[in-house]
Amino acid sequence: MSQKQETQFSNRLLAWFDQYGRHDLPWQQQITPYRVWVSEIMLQQTQVKTVIPYYLKFMQRFPTVVDLAQASQDEVLSHWAGLGYYARGRNLHKAAQQIAQQYQGVFPSNFDEIVALPGIGRSTAGAILSISLNQRFAILDGNVKRVLSRYYAIEGWPGQKAIENDLWDLAESLTPKQRFNDYTQAIMDLGATLCTRSKPQCGKCPVKTDCQAFSQNRVVEFPYKKPKKIKPIKQAWLLIKENQQAEIYLQQRPQKGIWGGLWSLPEFESIQACEKFLQSHGSDAKSLIEWDTFRHTFSHYHLDIHPLYLKDKINLKDEIKQGNETPATSKVAENDSLYTLGLDNSLELKWVDIQMVLSGEIGIPAPVAKLVKQLQNRKRDGLD
Repeated sequence: MSQKQETQFSNRLLAWFDQYGRHDLPWQQQITPYRVWVSEIMLQQTQVKTVIPYYLKFMQRFPTVVDLAQASQDEVLSHWAGLGYYARGRNLHKAAQQIAQQYQGVFPSNFDEIVALPGIGRSTAGAILSISLNQRFAILDGNVKRVLSRYYAIEGWPGQKAIENDLWDLAESLTPKQRFNDYTQAIMDLGATLCTRSKPQCGKCPVKTDCQAFSQNRVVEFPYKKPKKIKPIKQAWLLIKENQQAEIYLQQRPQKGIWGGLWSLPEFESIQACEKFLQSHGSDAKSLIEWDTFRHTFSHYHLDIHPLYLKDKINLKDEIKQGNETPATSKVAENDSLYTLGLDNSLELKWVDIQMVLSGEIGIPAPVAKLVKQLQNRKRDGLD
């Protein structure tokens, strides 16, 4: 493509953006590097309509990077619960603490310093600098990859390193010499609103004249899909243990692995392992009730969840008076056979009020929130 064609691409895109682009998104108001950064992290693999309410609530609680740095990880993750990909929330918190310590709470304006922060890659760093500080940096998020793959009819899956490198070169060459902030938002908007994954609106596209996929009538073929792999299926038994005070037993997940840092239900590799755990903690394993199994899908595998419900008949306060071994907070012993998916044998268990869980005051994974709501509904209907 000639320099003239590259200029035409950006000019047409910017003219379209001025008239049809999105200008009223929350992170487009009172623009700062911090606000853009939070939005970019939330928008990774998550749609705008899903992100907006989370973003508004997050920014209300953590209006500055210092506020975020000073918060506990539990509180940060409680504001992230439901968005998924929880490593994003943990890295956001870690990066905020680094900014507070290393840069006195001022978000850095240097590319190398930004990309060195946890959870920030080349494209995110470029978006932050371009949108908030109007510095010339290209971006290559999922929307941009799709636009460029179609515009140039790129043969090959964009996830391949060689293809990705080519796309970066193209993204660099198309980025204009001015209005970097608007151009960055414009090309993301094009991918999000017109050049969509399914049912693209090519008739409204401002750059369709030179789009090779459009001219070849092959738009739906691009970008090439990732070679399919059959997702493995894993099993997990989750214990819903309730006491007389309407509290449930929760366990904090390890920092690494799925649902890292969130509070979840104790998890086992089998119903037998769960029974052994209960017996060692003075509970009646014979009173376990099996709920319907359901599937939760991650990016790399399916998880079949087997819920097990137990309501302790003894009042928790009476147990403490009697000196039984079920305290309000305990550690999991090595011989309790607690499983899996990255759990270790020293994670904290504690009783948490069900209403606190339902109100979102504590960060829990979506499947656990589903089970707690199910518990509330069953109690209302007199099923448990």
